[in-house]
Amino acid sequence: MVVQLLGRERESAVLDGLLRDVRDGRSGVLVLRGEAGAGKSALLDELAGRAGRLRVVRAAGVEAESEFAYSALQRLCAPLLDGPDGPDGPGGLGGLGGLPPVQREALRVAFGLSAGAAPEMLLVGMAVLGLFAEAAAAGPLVCLVDDAQWLDLMSQRILAFVGRRLDRESVLLVFAERTVDGAGDGGFAGLPELPLPGLGDAEARALLERALPGPVDARVRDRIVGEAGGNPLALLELPRGLSPAELAFGLGGPGSGPPPARVEEGFRRRVEALPADSRALLLVAALEPVGDGPLLWHALRLLGVGPEAAAPAEAAGLIVLGAPVRFRHPLVRSAVWRAAAPDALRAAHRALAGATDGGRDPDRLAWHLAHAAAGPDERVAVALEDSADRALARGGRAAAAGFLERAAALSPEPKGQARRALAAAAAHLSAGSTARVPDLLAAAELGPLDLLQQAHVHRLRARAAALTGRGSAAVRPLLDAVRRLDGLDPAAARETCLTAFGTAVRAGRSDPGALRLVAAAADALPSGDEPAGVLLRALAGWSTDGPAAAQPLLARALAARPEVEDPALLGAVVDAAAELGDLGAWLDVTDRAVRSARATGALSTLAAALPHRAAALGFAGRFAEGRALLAGAAAVGGGADGAGDADRAAVSVLLDAYQGRERPVLAAAERFSAAASAGERGPGGPGRLVAVAALARAVLHNGQGAYAAALEAAVEGAAYRDLGVYHWTCGELVEAAVRAGRPESAAGAREELAGWARAGTPWALGAGALAEALAGEPERAEERYREAVDRFARGGLGGFEARARLLFGEWLRRQNRRARAREELRAAHGAAVATGMAAFAERARRELLATGETVRRPEAGESVLTPQEARIARLAADGQPNAEIGAQLFLSPRTVEWHLRKVFTKLGVASRRELGGALSGG
Repeated sequence: MVVQLLGRERESAVLDGLLRDVRDGRSGVLVLRGEAGAGKSALLDELAGRAGRLRVVRAAGVEAESEFAYSALQRLCAPLLDGPDGPDGPGGLGGLGGLPPVQREALRVAFGLSAGAAPEMLLVGMAVLGLFAEAAAAGPLVCLVDDAQWLDLMSQRILAFVGRRLDRESVLLVFAERTVDGAGDGGFAGLPELPLPGLGDAEARALLERALPGPVDARVRDRIVGEAGGNPLALLELPRGLSPAELAFGLGGPGSGPPPARVEEGFRRRVEALPADSRALLLVAALEPVGDGPLLWHALRLLGVGPEAAAPAEAAGLIVLGAPVRFRHPLVRSAVWRAAAPDALRAAHRALAGATDGGRDPDRLAWHLAHAAAGPDERVAVALEDSADRALARGGRAAAAGFLERAAALSPEPKGQARRALAAAAAHLSAGSTARVPDLLAAAELGPLDLLQQAHVHRLRARAAALTGRGSAAVRPLLDAVRRLDGLDPAAARETCLTAFGTAVRAGRSDPGALRLVAAAADALPSGDEPAGVLLRALAGWSTDGPAAAQPLLARALAARPEVEDPALLGAVVDAAAELGDLGAWLDVTDRAVRSARATGALSTLAAALPHRAAALGFAGRFAEGRALLAGAAAVGGGADGAGDADRAAVSVLLDAYQGRERPVLAAAERFSAAASAGERGPGGPGRLVAVAALARAVLHNGQGAYAAALEAAVEGAAYRDLGVYHWTCGELVEAAVRAGRPESAAGAREELAGWARAGTPWALGAGALAEALAGEPERAEERYREAVDRFARGGLGGFEARARLLFGEWLRRQNRRARAREELRAAHGAAVATGMAAFAERARRELLATGETVRRPEAGESVLTPQEARIARLAADGQPNAEIGAQLFLSPRTVEWHLRKVFTKLGVASRRELGGALSGG
């Protein structure tokens, strides 16, 4: 029988609803947020009881364990690793046997079950999602994670990723996270949450009544209720810290401070009242987070503590010495740990080190030895470095950073301390913990560093500045690092200069001088034939000699179709492709980058590649696929360094513009402009986002036929030559100026597009021809319109082809050639409807009506497939199995199967073989 928690009826009802959903085949995720003692753990216990026969797995974050990569995740997944055929499962792989081999191996390496290359977070996340789905195939699965605020970084990120991707697997994932000042740490931002406020006055008094041992003065009762603030644990525990006299007559009473702090203080007083051996037992248990009973007793024997020490601790209601060992509440562990004297902590760690098998768990041994050390110890520092290497081999960058930082602190020699501090700073930067980088670099600079190490200090400091939103202010420090690396590591110097170039490009008009500085630095570097070196020469030539002179160099850089694994290099390749108008290269390079990143689990590269790929698909008129990739990019997140966030926002607003979504376009434009204005007052801003916002508004208003507004936006966008954006903006400007009756305003943009056409790509040639058709010699207009349509069609630029046909049809109607106009307008209308270009479809519909042809306006919600369904259908039609589709879209195979059933129903087909025809038919 499950007892209803007092005052938590609303929360219990929400959890009951989630249980009903998971029993019905749907998945769910929820974050319970509240202060310590609010009842989060009790709600998890109640949920586990209400789950009945459903399979329940549990884990909890432990503050002392937060440096160990994947530690909490492994505890949660451990019961699921064994298959139905016994402890080894099918093929000796246990519950991992149902996963694709690359995911299976990633999980085994991450959990230390086998050796191998370090798996990226994405691959481990997909493996955990698949593991949950496999476990739920036999019946719904409930996963409960307590004290989520103390999860190690990798476990937190992976479980948040899984929570965002759960759909139709029959999995319920519930986190309990402690809040501080009403807010969590943001690790699960975006997931559904349920805040736990304090109990109401009536419920608080009823709960206090249960905790009181006897009659209590009414004023004391009122004081406890008032000071507890509705915190359930405070109401239960505060009276236990008061004597009968204090309870009866109000002498003493609860202390000051928030209820959780007072409750922890109450636990601390109860610990202090115990015999010394019982306190030692509690401290060792607090530092051994797994709850390993044999290990605990081994360590206690080394301390000279016998089994009799357990009884007082258990009698005080602080700990349960079962299998596993558990504290009554996480605040007990905190109280024990925080109240311990330094020498007692070192002694407990020393005993745990003596009890730990270094062959089976060398990392935990090194960690205990590190905390047992009273001063510098080179032997322990070396062991910590080895642990950092093993953590990196498992993909645990944050854990490696923690090991290296502690190793630096324990280094007896200044040279070793400086080297390890530098390595720790690099590891923290790779893990996304930029806040620790400046202090570690300052510590490294206190020791002797050679010239190359000094150069890398400057490089890391500049990269950290670039990643913490300082905009173009990071360009100068990056160039300082370039100068220091030149002659010591030329390849690293060119890569750093390319990063500086990307930063300057994105700063755009907010810091026009930044590009000139980067170009000068690039010219001073020795040439390199590696992809970064070739691209750097080409892009530097663009900024110094102009776009026309740079076209051959850019074409040469793209001709090799470089394999790109670094996000900065990928961004440079995409910028070069956009500047040349080479959609083929753009599609090819991003396709290979996405495929490679997915195969290897390179999260930072994938986070950067998906928005670039989505943009290329948008230019091809494949908006549904582009949106599906953007959704996948949001699921991946920005990676450790936020790679891809700005690009994802830029691509999203452009897709919105083409599809006529006015409200999100204008809102995004306002955000970008505000960010740029803030940057102008500070150290640089996102200037290219201003250009993207202006371009998006021009596309939106041209689609709506609001040509004066489109012209105003395009003029704003073309006021600065932003790499990869300027020529597209010129095309919008020409169309808007001509349609607004101001052809003179199109002259400059028309000349720019004529120069761009010399690049010889279908996009550039089509744009140049269309500008001439709109604003050039009237007698050649038809020829130019036909050329533009043909160029865009040959280049696979579906969106541009549809718009060129629309403009051609409008021109034909104004020439009173209605029959011919209908042909182009029908084609434009059909393409716009099929691809979701709603505003342009409406514009074509109105033109068709003017020719005398009746065209039905699509009803709201008439679109057959959602973007995700369209992407799944396309991949299935190409013959890809569910597991591979799921890997591409970050879904479990069961969710893919569910979506396909909906696709079959919507399209009226019965098998995958029929999908291709149904999709081709619109």
